[in-house]
Amino acid sequence: MAKSKHNHLLDTIGDLILNAKKEGLVHLYTEGTHFDGRHIQVEGKKLFHFGTTGYLGLEQDQRLKDAAIDAIQRYGTQFPLSKTYVSFVIYKELEKAVRKIYNSPIVITKNSTLAHIGVIPTIVRDEDVLILDQQVHASVQNASQLLKARGTSVQLVKHNDVDMLENTLKRLRNKHQKIWYAADGVYSMFGDVVPLEQLLPLMERYPQLHLYIDDVHGMSWAGKHGAGYVMSKLGTLRERIVLVGTLSKSFGASGGVVAFGDDHLYEAFKVFGGPQTFSAQLEPPSVAAALASANIHLSDEIYDLQQDLAEKVSLCNQLIRKTDLPLIQENVCPVHFIGAALPAVSYEFAKRLMNDGFYVNVATFPVVPVKNTGIRFTISRHNQPEEIEALVAAMQYHYPKALEKEGYSLNQVRKAFKLPIPEEKATEVQPKSQEGLHVEVVDTICKVNPEEWNNLLGERGAFDWNALSFYEDVFTNHSVAHHRWDFIYLLIRDNEGKVVLATFFTAALWKDDVLAAASVSEQAELIRKIDPTYLTSRVLSMGSLITDGDHLYLNREHPLCNNALKAMSTTLESLKEKYRCNTVMVRDIADNDREINHFMHTQGYLQITLPESAVIQKLDWNSQAEYLSRLSSKSRSHIKNDIFKFQSHFDIEAKEKLSAEDLLRSYHLYQDVSNHNFAFNNVEFPFRLFETMNQDSNWEFITFRLKEEFMVAGDDPLVGVVFTYQTKESYCAVLLGMDYQYSREHKVYKQIIFHATMRARALGKERIFLGLTSGQEKKKYGATLIPRVGYLQAQDNYKLELVESMVEVA
Repeated sequence: MAKSKHNHLLDTIGDLILNAKKEGLVHLYTEGTHFDGRHIQVEGKKLFHFGTTGYLGLEQDQRLKDAAIDAIQRYGTQFPLSKTYVSFVIYKELEKAVRKIYNSPIVITKNSTLAHIGVIPTIVRDEDVLILDQQVHASVQNASQLLKARGTSVQLVKHNDVDMLENTLKRLRNKHQKIWYAADGVYSMFGDVVPLEQLLPLMERYPQLHLYIDDVHGMSWAGKHGAGYVMSKLGTLRERIVLVGTLSKSFGASGGVVAFGDDHLYEAFKVFGGPQTFSAQLEPPSVAAALASANIHLSDEIYDLQQDLAEKVSLCNQLIRKTDLPLIQENVCPVHFIGAALPAVSYEFAKRLMNDGFYVNVATFPVVPVKNTGIRFTISRHNQPEEIEALVAAMQYHYPKALEKEGYSLNQVRKAFKLPIPEEKATEVQPKSQEGLHVEVVDTICKVNPEEWNNLLGERGAFDWNALSFYEDVFTNHSVAHHRWDFIYLLIRDNEGKVVLATFFTAALWKDDVLAAASVSEQAELIRKIDPTYLTSRVLSMGSLITDGDHLYLNREHPLCNNALKAMSTTLESLKEKYRCNTVMVRDIADNDREINHFMHTQGYLQITLPESAVIQKLDWNSQAEYLSRLSSKSRSHIKNDIFKFQSHFDIEAKEKLSAEDLLRSYHLYQDVSNHNFAFNNVEFPFRLFETMNQDSNWEFITFRLKEEFMVAGDDPLVGVVFTYQTKESYCAVLLGMDYQYSREHKVYKQIIFHATMRARALGKERIFLGLTSGQEKKKYGATLIPRVGYLQAQDNYKLELVESMVEVA
């Protein structure tokens, strides 16, 4: 399932951050007149600080402070001139010192983000390719966009998946001169590390492979002279490796550093490095503080500092090992992550810890997958052993209470992070269902009362009781696996049997690019000619691939409304596992429904934009003239020029049943539309669907035959068809087919919309559902466009990010 449009994705991220802000967990300000690194004061509370990235505590070292103050007095607050022209006096000293730390040529930059923006477009040439690790830092991914704008290939592989990387190398090695792989040395959220022990042999087997590693979180606390985690493993920087470090974080000052194993690349970036060439240089106090820190790094003192921190990290690991806390990975680095899965659990857990006197970081999408939220905390030299012990004890106390409040279990968290479940915990009692509610889950509409279902959902689209029975007949036992759907009906009642929530779900194979930009689907379809399963996922979706409309009945006035939503969320988690789905989609929710929006975000769902539904709500005109009078003058002119002018070209007929020949032709017309509609790249439905339609009295076909004088001799005159379903009150244009050879010249699509509308009125229906896409065209005929959103929960972010990475940069 694809991500939404980029601007809407930013809105979604904003909503998630806003939720965390409302919980009092982000966008905070420290208080007080000084800062010691050990404590932090927020909103009147003095907290032990377990959120710093200054792991060695050098930012509080008096030698760095004195150097910075002295530099200000001697050189001023800044040296406002590009380094391309001239650098102030102590810059050379710093460059010499940092070069000794790495024992390689280096360039110092304003920060690591500008380093990436400058280095990546310089070293990755147009004939090369850049492969991004899925979780490489956002600053690296942002810099890669500059390559895409140039037409340079940028690809994505799963996080730390060396097998996938090697398969990609095999596929690309004959197409590109250099293959760059970008990764983090230490990943900033989970604290896991780059698998160098596997990558170095890969470099031996593939001479084209070059590594670009961001090791800012590995700096200072590891390696000879504090050169970082990666250098601690390499010893010497190799020729085909570029390493980015930092003079901030553990180093205690500010700025970025790029170390090169290749003199040619070093010279290329030194001479012209994008923003490095034009940007202002580091300020004198920053350079002086960094030089003071570099001198510490070049002395034996750095190893005492590293050992002190390592002992505290080891203590933390030992303490957590004795608990049930789901530590995502036991690390040698100072970064730790306790998984919570749901944002709601993360928020509750973090608030409890803050109230108990501990500051930690909440980690939510987009820095982690939406269902992999949790608490990130760091250990620094400022933290004392007794404080570390107190933090672990507080986490052990508050974590199960946070889970209980949100109705979640430790086993569910472990499953979300693919952590092993200890044998003695495998039978853990799951959270009780919402009090006062009864959840009914059945696998066929035959087990649901027809009258009750139709009263709740029957007129919201082509999914009344009869329609669902029809779909089950087509898809439930289909002989082809990718056309086989599971149907699940969910009704949640109160103690008196009154329905609070009702809906249905299907488990089926979807294309992950169904809502992506057309250019992405065009790329995907080329690959699917060789690999039909490329970018497909089994999705547990509200509604189905064929239905459009409001699939969720929710009694907003019922006092247990919110509890019913939570019961649905809990049920979906078990259904996702039962039906072996990678993704869950709750769809067709009003885009301005703030209540559901907030709830779904706290349950680990990501909001995406869906195509607008088009519905003409009232078919109550008495004549065609009256219908036209309700439209705007522009729409009337449109109908006159595009409908009336061309309708004499056609023989138009509504049929309950098609001949075998016409049915096959209609199916081919449908396939033609399916193969052209990259804007909504749905799966292609099987011929059996149309065969079954032809036997069902609730379906009819409106056919459009082009008259002989407008046809090429020998062509089939059937050039358009719409497949419609009728409920008691509604007419649903579910699918259509067109011959693209004639569609534009004779306005076939426009004829279909108009005549389907006229047919609905002739049958006395109250409304017509005109389906998805082409909303502005349908609006001309009086349709109301209903903005809808979906809520997506994926097993991980890889496919979402892969689809996003395929979007072309204009």
